[in-house]
This record gives sequence, structure tokens and C-alpha cells, in this order.
Amino acid sequence: MNWLVESGYFAAAVVFILGLKRMSHPSTARSGIHWAGIAMVVATLLTFLHPQIDGRYGLMLLAIVIGGGIAWYSGNKVEMTDMPQMIAIYNGMGGGAAAAIAAVELMRMSDNPALIEQHGSLALWLGVLGAMIGAVAFSGSIVAWAKLDGRLKKAFNFPSQQLINMIVLGLTVYLGVVIAAVEPSSSLVLVFFALALLFGAMLALPIGGADMPVIISLFNALTGLAVAMEGFVLGNAAMIIAGTVVGAAGTLLTQLMAKAMNRPIRNVLFKQFGGASGVEQGEIEGSMKASDPMDAAVQLAFAERVIIVPGYGMAVAQAQHKVWEMVELLGERGVEVRFAIHPVAGRMPGHMNVLLAEAGVPYDMIADLDEINNDFETTDVTLVIGANDVVNPVAKNDASSPLYGMPILNADQSRNVLVIKRGQGSGFSGVENHLFYLDHTRMVYGDGQKVVGDMITALKTL
Repeated sequence: MNWLVESGYFAAAVVFILGLKRMSHPSTARSGIHWAGIAMVVATLLTFLHPQIDGRYGLMLLAIVIGGGIAWYSGNKVEMTDMPQMIAIYNGMGGGAAAAIAAVELMRMSDNPALIEQHGSLALWLGVLGAMIGAVAFSGSIVAWAKLDGRLKKAFNFPSQQLINMIVLGLTVYLGVVIAAVEPSSSLVLVFFALALLFGAMLALPIGGADMPVIISLFNALTGLAVAMEGFVLGNAAMIIAGTVVGAAGTLLTQLMAKAMNRPIRNVLFKQFGGASGVEQGEIEGSMKASDPMDAAVQLAFAERVIIVPGYGMAVAQAQHKVWEMVELLGERGVEVRFAIHPVAGRMPGHMNVLLAEAGVPYDMIADLDEINNDFETTDVTLVIGANDVVNPVAKNDASSPLYGMPILNADQSRNVLVIKRGQGSGFSGVENHLFYLDHTRMVYGDGQKVVGDMITALKTL
């Protein structure tokens, strides 16, 4: 029976990896999610056959029913605009589960020291490390969820914050070493977990809104590593393989996100950026020039090439369906339209891609920054919908700006720029967008869905 379970775990892990690979492209992402889900279901069912379960099926079924029911309900209810915070909270649950497994094993070892020899010293060290990482990912993800959900509306900073964080981390590591090298007593284990949870929360509290995509990806990587380490402690091949793959993918994605913002990981963790108020601004030449939906529709209707840059404002307004309806009308007039996606547009990696796919936008009309950035020079009109920092030209020409060096979409190089925006506020970074003040930029103020709807009405009359 044990051979059957382990073989099944390995097969499930392979299917999980194949599913993750299919998630790398929009056209196969849905089936990839199904593959990974099936693999997790198989692994869960196989666990009922594991020799160490010892007939405790009632508790397992109760946990599955409660957890699965909550997930099913919340997954069906959640709005697309709330997906980032759902990803954050679910990711935190993964880290919390890994930490909980470690807590159970460490407490068992404190009650029965003979289990230490059974697990082995290496497994004990990995278990402690996985426990710390999982606890940090859990509490940090909870804070990230609260920030994205608007429950924590600002970055929290206090004097000597980083020094205090380092002291908490140092104490956590010290207790972890004592537990692994000396004895995993119950009192030490409890204090160890309390400090790890505290450090995770303190790590995420000062993170500003602009860095949220990076920090979510980082916590995802930590969750994967924690699961892999606890899998080693339990001798569970499925956990080892799946956790390693998730950890590696999350690490690579974190590096890509940080590169897209030109922000080293150490700066994301230890230097606030985004969500700050009172960011010093240089003098801006020119003024914002307002337009109306009718004039904007005329510009788009008589253009040859149009690029649309979506941002979180489009998600908040839930305007993606109206945008696609407008693009179809432009296509009937012979206008070539493409979408330009910045890697950190929205609140999480791929956020804009998901919204556009939901609206039915073909994948070949969506291009990443590297694929489309050189095309702005030959574009008649760039339409920016709810995006801000990712099109701010100060990132290219103002060394004193917090955005300097961040790769942006070259919307300013288009012949004409239209910006749909609720008001004149700055983006998450708190930096004023100089694109809005350029001579060839026109601002169309209002709710994204309503403005695009008015533009559709105007297009139909032309």
C-alpha cells in the first residue's frame, strides 16, 4: 500500500508540474489550472490510503468539507478586481499549512525525543527552517491581503523599524538553532512561532502599494519552499516536488517583477516605495488639458494604429467588456488595435491579462512591454485607461524621481495620447505623472466604464 501511495504522489507531482508549465501561456493557462487541480485531488485522495493516517478519516473529511466549502463559496463570489487579495490570502494559507505541519511535528518531538532520531538531524533542521519560512509567509500574506483589500490603507513606519525587524529575525533564528541543535521543547517552539509570525507581519507592514506585486510573489516563493521542506520531514514526495517547483517559479517571478520595477529585492523589503504621501515633486511644465468622450472617439476612429494601455483603474471600473466592445467597433473601421501590458500593471502579475481574457480579447492582440515598446513611435493614438506609474516618463529622464530607472511603456512617444482617469491624483508611488502634462496628451475624466460607453455611443454616430 505504501508503494502505491508513493507512486501516486510522484505521478500527481508530475501532472502538477505539467499543469504549471501550461499556465505559462494564456491560451493553455485554463487547462493548466485544471491539470494542477486534478493532481492535488489525486494526492489528497491518496493520503487517505497512507499507512500513518491510522483511521482518522473523520477529521480529514471535516477539514476538507470546511476548507473546500469556504474556498468554493469565496471563489465564486469574488470579483475580478478582488483577485489580488484572494491570491494573497490563499497563498498565506499555504504557508500557514506548512507551518502548522512543522508545529505538530516539533511538538511531537518535544513530547517524544525518540522521534528526533527517527526523522534524522537533517530533517529536523529543514523542518525548523520550513516552519520559520511558512510562518513568515503566512503572517506577511495576511498583511498583504489587508493592504490590497483596503483594510490597511497606508504603510506603517516607526523609528528604528528595520533595526527592530532585524532583532526579531535574529531572535527567531537563534531559537530555531536551539530547537534544532539542542531540544525542541514546547515552550521554545511556541515562542519561536510567535516571533516568526511577528517578523512576517512586520516585514510586510511598511511595504507600499507599488511594491505589492513583488511582495506577493516573494511570499508565494517562500510558501513553496516551506512546503518542500516539510515534505522532506514527512518523507512526502508530492510535497517535496510540488513545493520545490512552486518555490522556484515564485523566486523567478519575484526577480522578474523586481527587474520590471528596477527595484532590488532588498529595497522592496527594507526601503519604502509606494503609498507614500508628500513625495517631493519637481516643477512640471505645461498643464493638463481636458477632452470629452466625443472628441476622444473621433481621434480613435480616424487613427490607423492604436495602442491601449490598461491599468488598475480599468479593473476598478470593470470597464474591460466595454473596452473590447469599443475595440471591435474600431476594428470594423479598419483601425489596428493592440493592448500593451506592463509586468506590474494592476495589483499582481498577469492581472490585466486575466481581465482582458475575461472580456474575450484574443491573445494575439495582447503584447508585453518588451514586445511592443518600440511600436509607440509609429502609433497614432495611445489610450491609457487607469494606468499611471507604468507610463510615467520621469522614470526615463528624472534621476531624482523614485521611479527613475523603472522600465515603462513608451506611451509618451505616440503622436497622440488619451488618458481616461477619475481625477487628477497621482499613482500608487505618489509621483505626479508628467505624461498628463504633455502637449499631445488629453485627459478624459470620469469612471472608466461610463467614459468608454460614451465613446462607443459616439463611434456609432460617426
